[in-house]
Amino acid sequence: MLVSHNDLVNSPNSQSESPETPANEPQKKNKLKKGAVADNIQELGSTDIPTVKSNIHVMTIIGQIEGHMILPPNNKSTKYEHVMPQLVAIEQSNEIEGLMLLLNTVGGDVEAGLAIAEMIASMSKPSVSIVLGGGHSIGVPVAVSATHSFIVESASMTIHPIRLTGLVIGAQSSFDYLEKMQDRVNKFVVGHSSVSDSKWRELLYKTGELSRDIGTSVVGKDAVKYGLIDSVGGISEAMNKLQELVKAKKESKGLKQ
Repeated sequence: MLVSHNDLVNSPNSQSESPETPANEPQKKNKLKKGAVADNIQELGSTDIPTVKSNIHVMTIIGQIEGHMILPPNNKSTKYEHVMPQLVAIEQSNEIEGLMLLLNTVGGDVEAGLAIAEMIASMSKPSVSIVLGGGHSIGVPVAVSATHSFIVESASMTIHPIRLTGLVIGAQSSFDYLEKMQDRVNKFVVGHSSVSDSKWRELLYKTGELSRDIGTSVVGKDAVKYGLIDSVGGISEAMNKLQELVKAKKESKGLKQ
């Protein structure tokens, strides 16, 4: 009996299979899974990412807060144009009930930092910040902008007047502008924390402590003692406090769980 070539190709017993056949699907899934695992290892240093449905959104403010000027690619930075839309989305979301901010920042662009701080402070949803490592310079207003702020014992906060990099025109108008910008920072910090205006200015203009001879470095418990930060604590304390704030907000609206 003669068998044509087409019969061999179409035969159920044929050894060749189309790339689209179900037999190749497990191989494709395995390849995709291996690719995802490799990506996780490369990006996060982990083979798996724990995903838990939560009513809390966690946001990180790390490295240098990038403003109008793009930083070099080797700088770890937080871009304000990324953070601001996220804050608006959190405010609009019905599923997110609270915001946790993790800070480890050297500071950065003054106006960008103030913009982020003002947005956090004006949100209707409760927020909690934790200073981890450092919350320096313009990171101070961001830290105090939350409903309640925490700092771990080993973290520090550097308080100093606004400093500029690059060419500055030595005219009276330039100094007036700097003074007004510094006043904006001062009013925000004093208005959103328990530190007094006199104590804040004392820390701001203290000499003999920092390398540039003006300013203060505050560590852990001292930040709480001066009234800059509300409490000393870490993740568990911050999460418990945030859940308390969320519950209190629900009860104030008559939506008891």
